[in-house]
Amino acid sequence: MTTAVVVGGGPNGLAAALHLARSGVQVQVLEAADTVGGGARSGELTVPGLIHDHCSAFHPLGVGSPFWAEVGLEKYGLVWKWPEIDCAHPLDSGEAGLLYQSITETAAGLGVDGARWRSMFGDLAEHFDDLGEDLLGPIVGIPGHPIRLAAFGPRAVLPATVLARWFRTERARALYGGIAAHLFSRLDRPLTASLGLMIAASGHRYGWPVAEGGSGAITAAVSAALLEAGGKIETGVRVSSRADIPPARRPRPPGSVTVTGAFDIRRRHACADSPLLPEIPRRLVRIQGRLRRRR
Repeated sequence: MTTAVVVGGGPNGLAAALHLARSGVQVQVLEAADTVGGGARSGELTVPGLIHDHCSAFHPLGVGSPFWAEVGLEKYGLVWKWPEIDCAHPLDSGEAGLLYQSITETAAGLGVDGARWRSMFGDLAEHFDDLGEDLLGPIVGIPGHPIRLAAFGPRAVLPATVLARWFRTERARALYGGIAAHLFSRLDRPLTASLGLMIAASGHRYGWPVAEGGSGAITAAVSAALLEAGGKIETGVRVSSRADIPPARRPRPPGSVTVTGAFDIRRRHACADSPLLPEIPRRLVRIQGRLRRRR
């Protein structure tokens, strides 16, 4: 009998299952489609032999992810490829804002905004690994680098449109605005500057690589790592209710794990040397209970 069932074999579901399996939990992934991967899939969508990515194509945060670095997906066949120019945002004037992995080269191409670009992203790129540990890790937990987060916070809480106006030239504004637009949300809302900051900083730290063979190669590597760790993957299984989940010691309903549920998982399954989830303060559990009663 499996100990955990993960519903959905997208990148996040596979990553969660891999983390559980590497921590000694018997885990099974259920995916409704015929293949796993979600948006990180590739295939011959037009003509034979021409591979297209279904959704995600470049991975500035994936290559800098602390978790993927720990797993070492290269051992499972993943090969990263870096372009000469990582990102370009053309303008009607014929100019373009260009992002290079080198922050010096990027700043040199932005004219009077070069110094401002370096000031905005220099420290974030230099300390990206520290920021990544806290921002790409569990939401609930004590940050390991509070000073870095404190320096990042005042910029991150801004709307992306406000931060873009800090630059003087259309090239710099367009370059940052185009990067921030990967959030797929209105950019005049608070906190929308954060993703653009992190993606740009990651680009200066690691570049914006693509996976050789398409984004599906990432899914194939993660799947191989999961199977090697003892996990199981079953495709073509649609979960519409809890009754569709096979017997497991502690199954959770499809959707998200509540704070109370996460606390219970942490208490039941965490290993002393490799916790599955960070310690969750009981105060948060009490707060969630009060909110439930109010609803």
